[in-house]
Amino acid sequence: MRVRDAVFVVEQGVPPEIERDGWDPRSDHVLALDREGRAVGTGRLLPDGHIGRMAVLPQWRGQGIGGRILASLIARAHARGMKRVVLNAQTHAVPFYARHGFAAFGDEFMEAGIPHVAMAREIS
Repeated sequence: MRVRDAVFVVEQGVPPEIERDGWDPRSDHVLALDREGRAVGTGRLLPDGHIGRMAVLPQWRGQGIGGRILASLIARAHARGMKRVVLNAQTHAVPFYARHGFAAFGDEFMEAGIPHVAMAREIS
């Protein structure tokens, strides 16, 4: 939650009551740690195949951590027998998700005051 609070609430201005929801206890979570065991990135997989709450602390971005978190979430979805994963990408992050096999669909929409695009990826 510290990573998500730092990225979504503090950095991006998302209200805490929107960032926190009832899905966390029912979701699979991935946590990236530094060498000292401190959380530097996170993401979650909902039971319906939605990936979300992908966040990496600013000083750790550009080092492949987000890609490894995403790969772990996709692997978890595959292990659960899911054939497809979906996510709502902030528009600035669309190229990141596209590099990892996701394709955009539908129109841009606003979520928590931030423009997003729905994206999906088939799992083989």
